[in-house]
Amino acid sequence: MAYQDLYAGWQSDPETFWMKAAEQIDWAAPPSQAYFDQGPAGEWFADATVNTCWNAVDRHVEAGRGDQLAIIHDSPITHSYRGLTYGELRDRVARLAGALRDKGVTKGDRVIIYMPMVPEALEAMLACARLGAIHSVVFGGFAAHELAVRIDDATPKAIIAASCGLEPGRVVHYKPLLDSAIEQATHKPDFCVIFQREQEVAKLIPGRDFDWHSFQFDTEPADCVPVEGNHPAYILYTSGTTGQPKGVIRHTAGHLVALNWTMKNIYGIDAGDVFWAASDVGWVVGHSYICYGPLIAGATTIVFEGKPVGTPDAGAFWRVIQNHKVKSFFTAPTAIRAVKRDDPDGELIKDYNLSSLQAVFLAGERADPDTIQWLESHLDLPVIDHWWQTETGWAIAANPFGIETMPVKKGSPSVAMPGYDVRILDDSGQEVPQGTLGSIAIKLPLPPGTLPTLWNAEERFRKAYLERFPGYYETGDAGYIDEDGYLYIMARTDDVINVAGHRLSTGAMEEVLSAHPAVAECAVIGIADSLKGQMPLGFLCLKKGADISDEQVCREVVTMVRDQIGPVAAFKLVCVVDRLPKTRSGKILRGTMVKIANGEDFKPPATIDDPAILDEIAEALKGLGYPRS
Repeated sequence: MAYQDLYAGWQSDPETFWMKAAEQIDWAAPPSQAYFDQGPAGEWFADATVNTCWNAVDRHVEAGRGDQLAIIHDSPITHSYRGLTYGELRDRVARLAGALRDKGVTKGDRVIIYMPMVPEALEAMLACARLGAIHSVVFGGFAAHELAVRIDDATPKAIIAASCGLEPGRVVHYKPLLDSAIEQATHKPDFCVIFQREQEVAKLIPGRDFDWHSFQFDTEPADCVPVEGNHPAYILYTSGTTGQPKGVIRHTAGHLVALNWTMKNIYGIDAGDVFWAASDVGWVVGHSYICYGPLIAGATTIVFEGKPVGTPDAGAFWRVIQNHKVKSFFTAPTAIRAVKRDDPDGELIKDYNLSSLQAVFLAGERADPDTIQWLESHLDLPVIDHWWQTETGWAIAANPFGIETMPVKKGSPSVAMPGYDVRILDDSGQEVPQGTLGSIAIKLPLPPGTLPTLWNAEERFRKAYLERFPGYYETGDAGYIDEDGYLYIMARTDDVINVAGHRLSTGAMEEVLSAHPAVAECAVIGIADSLKGQMPLGFLCLKKGADISDEQVCREVVTMVRDQIGPVAAFKLVCVVDRLPKTRSGKILRGTMVKIANGEDFKPPATIDDPAILDEIAEALKGLGYPRS
């Protein structure tokens, strides 16, 4: 069935569409219907009972595929890799779940997981799901204060952590951060389980802390506990504008149905295939497409403890794809830009046999056309941008590779997926004409697998997502839809700038800058201007070995923006920097750069990868005369 037929089928009868998708899940008691008009935004398969761990692990063993690899751990930092079969994974998860059960963890209890990219992180997630406990994975190495805030919000019975994480050239000491967080938090967990890594053995606090291995010794394995369809599977915290993190909830049944549907229809993955999402378990991509999605589908997932560059070089991605015969690869545009910056001619790609690879998927940050073009030209494969959010848990818009590969329009994540009725609205909530920039909103109800509310914050959920455009979910992104129904994500709504009354997209300007042959990466922000309201300011990172002066490249990109967007953009301010400030998941911190340029007080986000970059940005802005005194 072609995409248009599939989407039309969902539009005409969403209930039948999702009930059919639900047939692929093993239910303890099947749902009587798909959609339930209850809760602040509706719920899916609420009257079913089901267990996520059974669907992700046990059922594949029962089907005779216990010897198939479930997880491959590849760590260029420790120079090692190992595999876990589905049979081994089931036994390890059941034993850990049994130990947690014996310490009093039951259905509905929360467990915080604070771990690096090791298989044990997935085992901890699955062990919680096995018991019906609600896990909350916090990015390993998060600052103690930020971890403490999450402890107080989730009130976990237990915390599962590692002794340390590993970065190129350094060890990140997790245990002191965990101890400090528990000390700061008002809520205290009953106990902690510490996975000791050989690179650093942490000191355990008697009575509270238990060693991962001895904790599970001689424990009876736990069976899967069926839970209601609308039982929370996990809480995942995303940064809030108030500084208080928002706990996105994922309901169990909708999560299973949606992720299973996406693996085949979006990523083209069947049982036995190898799928790699180069992200981290601390982010939504790690939940949906390192842990749950591939395992629900019966595929092999890769847990990679490394970086796109520097472990040891810009060929790291291609080595993993070759060695493990990856079929579909998912990463962030910022990772590809890092590879491109270190290896602009793609010489390292030629060193590897990538014959297993069928497609590359990009998400997490807007994929500029130049990056897609670079990757396409060197891989000769579909490079598919798709767009989604922590809140949605899976793609709002994508090119449905598993159904048909639609024509690629560079700069667009293609078309809305079944379940998403995407509209472009003006500030008054009215739909705008085709091709007009506006706020991207999704007509309610949202599909299965998306957030039904926030943890212990229903009113905040309504205010953040439902209040501005009644009847719609507000995405917070701005863009437009073209004559073929292709969606273009141009900026966060905060990044649409108003220059002398003209609403302009910073993403459109970045698209022009990134097309310059010497530019590896760029960002455009809107800064306060007494005359025009706002003015655009550009930051450029140049490719290694670029044979051009900073002054010349700045002059040339100013001319390019004037030629391609027009004098109305008033684009005159631009500077070259070594690197851009980003979160650990790869998002550029444009809002923080705006505050520095405007001379406003700011607090470095908890998710920032390297706070020292903000000092470099401040110096570059001083050179341009910002902030104005």
